[in-house]
Amino acid sequence: MSRLVHLCLAVMLGISIASRVSAQSSSSKHTKQSATTGTTAVTDGAVSNGVYRNKALGLACKIPDGWVLRTEEMNAADHEGMQEKPSTQEAQRNTGEQRVLLAAFSRPPEARGEDVNSSILIAAESVEAYPGLKEAAQYFGPLTEVAKAQGFSVDEEPYEYAVGAKKLVRADFHKDVGTRVMRQSTLTFLSHGYAVSITIIAGTEDEVEELIDGISFTGK
Repeated sequence: MSRLVHLCLAVMLGISIASRVSAQSSSSKHTKQSATTGTTAVTDGAVSNGVYRNKALGLACKIPDGWVLRTEEMNAADHEGMQEKPSTQEAQRNTGEQRVLLAAFSRPPEARGEDVNSSILIAAESVEAYPGLKEAAQYFGPLTEVAKAQGFSVDEEPYEYAVGAKKLVRADFHKDVGTRVMRQSTLTFLSHGYAVSITIIAGTEDEVEELIDGISFTGK
């Protein structure tokens, strides 16, 4: 099962990143890196004036005022976990084939709160991790399977979704957490040999849509 899928679930379930994160390296400083084995270089992008931009992907994402970046902590937790007992497959994937490009939260993930901790997670995973993966919609297979196993319900099966002129694939989920409802939408597309996912978490549909409205693509 993809370690990136585990990461998405950790975010959806609101689990502390210090104990459950498992995705490949990047940092809140977004130091530039290059992918390996069969993929074209995709930099990590950068955050400036409240906007994350990734020139290679032609992607921009607005980060709400007051939100915190936790990409560095996520990758640090992953690095510590990899030091314990890496398998051959994990070692191969720890070379840039799985990368978190942005992790932003409305409050620190370790901080408790009554409301849903809204978040934006942008990640990229080499398509080589999924033999036969040719379309973005296929990437939802493992994610949906694990989400259902964790008690999430599917609101919308994968469907085509346009952000400006860019065509993506989107799926929507929700889970009742006590008196709250956690809503999650994931948008994906394939680029430069990667499956790129943008996962939005919020407490209401309006909040989800507002965060998605902050995503844009350049005409490349």
